[in-house]
Amino acid sequence: MSSKGAVYLVGAGPGDAGLLTLRGAELLRRADVVVYDALVNPDLLRLAPRTTEFIYGGKRAKAHAIPQEELNKLLVVKAKEGKCVVRLKGGDPYVFGRGGEEAEELVAAGVMFEVVPGISSIVAAGNYAGIPITHRDHCSSFTVLTGHEDPTKEASNLDWARLAKDSGTKVVLMGVERIRQIASQLVENGAAARTPVAMIRWGTTGRQQVIEGTLATVADMAEKVNFASPAVTIIGSVVSLRKKLNWFERRPLFGQRVVVTRTREQASQLTSRLIERGAEVLEVPTIKIVPPDDRQSLVESLAGLGEYDWLVFTSPNGVTAFFDYFFKAHNDLRNLGNVRLAAVGPATAAKLQELHLRVDAMPAQYVAKAVAKAISDYESVENLRLLLLRAEVASPELPQQLEELGAIVDDVAVYRTVPETEDLTGSAARLEEEGADWITFASSSAVENFHARFDLPKHLSKFPKTRLLSIGPETSKALTVLNLKPSVEANPHTIDGMVSALEKSLKTAQR
Repeated sequence: MSSKGAVYLVGAGPGDAGLLTLRGAELLRRADVVVYDALVNPDLLRLAPRTTEFIYGGKRAKAHAIPQEELNKLLVVKAKEGKCVVRLKGGDPYVFGRGGEEAEELVAAGVMFEVVPGISSIVAAGNYAGIPITHRDHCSSFTVLTGHEDPTKEASNLDWARLAKDSGTKVVLMGVERIRQIASQLVENGAAARTPVAMIRWGTTGRQQVIEGTLATVADMAEKVNFASPAVTIIGSVVSLRKKLNWFERRPLFGQRVVVTRTREQASQLTSRLIERGAEVLEVPTIKIVPPDDRQSLVESLAGLGEYDWLVFTSPNGVTAFFDYFFKAHNDLRNLGNVRLAAVGPATAAKLQELHLRVDAMPAQYVAKAVAKAISDYESVENLRLLLLRAEVASPELPQQLEELGAIVDDVAVYRTVPETEDLTGSAARLEEEGADWITFASSSAVENFHARFDLPKHLSKFPKTRLLSIGPETSKALTVLNLKPSVEANPHTIDGMVSALEKSLKTAQR
């Protein structure tokens, strides 16, 4: 970061967080300040450090959180404080985004700046709706116009006669409120009333909506379904290709809003799988991982690792937390000693394998109590010392079963879970206001903390069509305590198992 500070005008892309450029992601990861607009996917904010200052800049029609002149001055002030300022703008900064005005202000103030292009909805919305804006058999050009230009005013800068006669595709941004005037002007100036038209709302995201019509019918169709901005309108014969090329909306989970309640660090695993299958995902972490209250037992176990025969991990969180402490106390992995390793589930095993550690025992059934049998199948545990490394509050079942087999067990907390109340992306607010199709739970603590924050039975009463997906029996037990049961329980009890169970449930319902 420059000691003088700098402003980066970054295009956030059209909505799909995966379409942010690598350069944009790099800058977000070192931002001191992020000023973002309404159409920016809020999930991108999670790329920034937790210490980042976030400023909402608004920028929707008739609703500007900060007037443009004030926003320009804000960028200058923050940069002159020596900060790395990311100005995150929907689409591309220089395409109907007033990025040029902001850059001029920075030049006038002598502030260093950089422009990072973004993918514009001009092409992206059509891509995700199955509509190429050019095609050899249809047209070889396209024209982009803003719908904020009133086609009925005398001082219009748009040449409607030329646009009507042009055989190329026409792409209209911000034209929902004026679609009737736009369609009428084109027809009145010679365009065929039967010309195909598609309007794409929230393009490239899991909540994408598309209506198809013609210049003669599209305005009535939009009015009938209360079609609202943000939307891109595509006019031309290429719209007819949508029936053949509509890849995105054919994904198995398209149209499903799924809530992911895992910790922020873990949510990406499930989120990415769901998004790849077309779902709209609301990440609403209910817990976060913090150090245990009693760290003395952990310190003592680290000092006496050589005394143990087995280290037993019941979650990826336990692996991460333990080795964070281990490498603060030791600088050599060989200091683990001659221990064997047990893991509950493939995700936990994979976390150990990242450290090039081989797992000696893993239960076929991915629940904590089954690990006792997996270890005893490997060797007799009588008089062996086992170090159980897990959450501060956990079921007593596993240590009891191990002790019944004759093992000497030290049950040591390496982390604890506490409620997560932050709503950086606004997903929790949207959940409370609009509901969801599915709420997923990958642990009993996620159920308990979700209930503490939202009152799960009350939430389900408000949104009775919402279904619950549990990762396995232990998590389902936590739902039973609330007199609830999951609509679906994953088997196998893994993240991939959850996704497969969700897909299977939807296929069954559609038969």
